[in-house]
Amino acid sequence: MRVAFLGTPEFAVPSLRALIESTYHVAAVFTQPDRPAGRGQGLHASPVKVLAREAGIPVHQPERIRDEENRPVIERLGVDFIVVVAYGQILPGWFLKAARIAPVNVHASLLPQYRGAAPIVWAILNGEAFTGVTTMWMDEHMDTGDMLLSAAFPISETMTAGELTRELARIGAGILIPTLNGLRDGTLKPRPQDHSMATSAPRIRKEMARVSWEKTAREVHNLVRAFNPWPLAFADFRGARLQILRTLPAADTRSEGEVPGTIVGIRGEALRVQCGGGTVLDLLEVQLAGKKPVSGKAFANGARLRAGELITEPRS
Repeated sequence: MRVAFLGTPEFAVPSLRALIESTYHVAAVFTQPDRPAGRGQGLHASPVKVLAREAGIPVHQPERIRDEENRPVIERLGVDFIVVVAYGQILPGWFLKAARIAPVNVHASLLPQYRGAAPIVWAILNGEAFTGVTTMWMDEHMDTGDMLLSAAFPISETMTAGELTRELARIGAGILIPTLNGLRDGTLKPRPQDHSMATSAPRIRKEMARVSWEKTAREVHNLVRAFNPWPLAFADFRGARLQILRTLPAADTRSEGEVPGTIVGIRGEALRVQCGGGTVLDLLEVQLAGKKPVSGKAFANGARLRAGELITEPRS
C-alpha cells in the first residue's frame, strides 16, 4: 500500500524509518524547505529530508502546503494513507482527502490533552508525571481528529524535553504501523475525543525561558527541563546571561529569610539558590555566555561567589 509521509524534525525520523522498513511503500515525502542554520547560516536539510534522500524517496518541499499547486501533486501519487508527524503546517481538507483510506497523525501527547505545536514542552512545564503518544484520524483542525491508538510513558523528575522527545519518537514509530494495519484491515475503530477535556500546547517563544526566582524550586526546575535543549532557561548574572542546564529541587532544605534569587550556599557539586515559598533549588550545571558548561560549584568558585549575592532576573 502506498503512503505519503509529511514530517520535518528529528522526532519524525523514527516513524519514517518504520515505514521504510515495513511492507508499506513510501511514495513521497513532504518536508519543510531547507532553512538557514549554524554559525554560517547556510541552508540545512531537515532530518526527514536527509533520511528520505538516503532511502531514494522523492522529496517535496513546498513553502505553503495549502497552495493549490500542491493539489495535483498529492492526487497524482494515489496514496492509501497520508501520515503526518510534526510536519509544521496545517493541511487543507483537499490534501487530507487524497488518502484512499485515511490521513493519520502521530501526536506527542495523550489526546485530548496538549493539542498544539509543543506538547512535550508543556507537559514538562506543567510538571506532568506521565504523557504519551496518540495516533489520530486527521481533520482540518488542530489535533481534534478521532483517536486511533495511544501509548503512555512516565516522565521522570529529571527528564528534559530533549530526552522525552527521543522516547516519544520511538513510541510513536512503534504504534504507527499497527495503526495503519488496523485501518487497512478494518479492525481499528476511531474514537472521538472528549473536547471538554482538551488542553492546549501553543508554540513556545524564547522569552518564555526567563527564570523567575519568585516561583517555587519545583516550578523553576520544570522550566529548566522543559526548555532543554531549546531555548535553554536563563537568568542574569553580573550583567551577563547565565544559562541553567540542569537543576534539582532541594527537598531537604527550606530557607525562609532570603530574597528569591539569593545564593544560599554550596552542597556537593551544586550551587543553591533561594526560590519562592521558602524553597531552594540546586543548580547542577550552568553555562555563562561564551563559556563552557560547568557544575554549579565550579561556576561559584570561578566567579568567587559569596552567600547572599543575588542571581537577578534577566532584563528585558
